[in-house]
Amino acid sequence: MKDLKISIIGCGNLGLSIIQGLLESGIISASNLTATKRNLNPLSPLKEKGVQITSDNKQAVLTADMVILAVKPYNVQPILESLKPELKEKKPILISVATGITIQEIKDWTALDLPIFRAMPNTATDVKQSITSICLQGANKKEEDLVSQLFKSLGEVVYIPEDLMEAATVLGACGIAYVMRFIRAMIQGGIQIGFDANTASTIVNHAVKGASELLITRGEHPEFEIDKVTTPKGCTITGLNEMEHNGFSSSLIKGIVSSYQKIEK
Repeated sequence: MKDLKISIIGCGNLGLSIIQGLLESGIISASNLTATKRNLNPLSPLKEKGVQITSDNKQAVLTADMVILAVKPYNVQPILESLKPELKEKKPILISVATGITIQEIKDWTALDLPIFRAMPNTATDVKQSITSICLQGANKKEEDLVSQLFKSLGEVVYIPEDLMEAATVLGACGIAYVMRFIRAMIQGGIQIGFDANTASTIVNHAVKGASELLITRGEHPEFEIDKVTTPKGCTITGLNEMEHNGFSSSLIKGIVSSYQKIEK
């Protein structure tokens, strides 16, 4: 795996997070990673770490065993069509992390018989704590294992049917922003009841981390853990009920559904 050559085409925020996670994990040598972007200035820190950076997508494909397509969805078709000769020559594993682009569309635009994966990680790849949803077509067991190993080095992996990829994008990728907004609100509340910002952040961040670890480790339903800290006439149930009276759960659910409907349009 360490000798695998990977090129990330269109290295924006998600692409950068993937590279940072791979460098942190040590699963891929820095010299075997290539990042492309029209403006190379944001990639300069990667170059200092030994990553190859270039604005030449074609050359990046020709040096790769695996190509991760991390461009905006509206750029996928023109970029794939422009790279057809290089993809045909190299026949790499092709992974798209672009929202809403199907495997069939990728096949149609490349007109090639390639192992194609759709993957949806989130920006927690940066610290190797992502959840990555994956679906695939045309890959053999060795290729599937390589992709699994790659994303498992960045966190957890779940294989799902392709028709759930948009839902996975909302829950796992957009979900990072939803959780961050919740954390921000908790910190603001902490400041209002007397803490300085740094102390409030420390308490809230670890409370959220602890809650997640409880659910992951024990596999319990959230309500089970909630019941353990909500005593009769206590402050926890008072706070929870006030939040629910103001639409806490319903607004979150509506936000998730709205995000999903935006992708589906």
